[in-house]
Amino acid sequence: MKIAVVGATGMVGTVMLKVLEERNLPITEFIPVASERSAGKKLSYKGKDYTIVTLADAVKMAPDVALFSAGGDTSLEWAPKFAAVGTTVIDNSSAWRMDPTKKLVVPEINGDVLTKEDKIIANPNCSTIQLVAALSPLHLKYKMKRVVISTYQSVSGTGVKAVQQLDNEEAGIEGEMVYPHKIGRNALPHCDVFLENGYTKEEMKLVKEPKKILRDDSFSVTATAVRIPTAGGHSEAVNVQFENDFDLAEVRAILEATPGVIVEDDLANNVYPMPINAHDKDEVFVGRIRRDESQENTLNLWIVADNLRKGAATNTVQIAEYLIANNLV
Repeated sequence: MKIAVVGATGMVGTVMLKVLEERNLPITEFIPVASERSAGKKLSYKGKDYTIVTLADAVKMAPDVALFSAGGDTSLEWAPKFAAVGTTVIDNSSAWRMDPTKKLVVPEINGDVLTKEDKIIANPNCSTIQLVAALSPLHLKYKMKRVVISTYQSVSGTGVKAVQQLDNEEAGIEGEMVYPHKIGRNALPHCDVFLENGYTKEEMKLVKEPKKILRDDSFSVTATAVRIPTAGGHSEAVNVQFENDFDLAEVRAILEATPGVIVEDDLANNVYPMPINAHDKDEVFVGRIRRDESQENTLNLWIVADNLRKGAATNTVQIAEYLIANNLV
């Protein structure tokens, strides 16, 4: 199994290497890929040094699987070139997510849609992944009607320069501003760029992607995405109205039985999900499970996950694991 990691030196790429090491995929040849300015440099993986290669060189090597985390423009240009030589590309950017010819996958939920013919597979948005991980089993049981999401997203979701901006502000250092305002001691209702409808691209990803993953467009979604000065981990306040009524004990039991979901909901002991505790973990944490007393059949949840792991790198690697386990590569 020849595996390439495209964008191996980036923030998500670095986490991908860590996840690959931890999960011990059956890799016989490892190919780190980055920009031309990084080509020729050494990168350590599993205690061994590898030489970083360019995208063009990596295509010639025809890997079985290429894990992409190098931005949308790179994916649009290079994913088809890899696919043309028989490589299965799993792409972490937004480039292919809403393409009707490409699958958008969270393996535990809809891995069954994948076939050997799928040569470019999209990894969902980080906020979407943790959302559907918690809502999918509840949707199957009670049928969602409307979902209202407010996110509290860490600066790591923007990238390494945003983390540096926060670090600089906390240290009192003047530096490059990635955001239009200070992020320290602040909250920016501005994740990604604004669209003509007044929503941001991030908000519209949350509106559209769950329907594609769940293969159901019968429910409606609206979202407000907010950037907050946490270094890692995304949080979501989710209000979901169902067609059918629910029992809170049953809701908890369903979530507790869902693979990859951990319920943290012990209010007497101040136990609830927090990004500081989700750091470096692959699970999606759910708490503050309570009935919305203002509207029938409606539930409130607080959902937290490490956006660089389950929200990006881990889910990408899990797709590769699913493909390998089912002989699809």
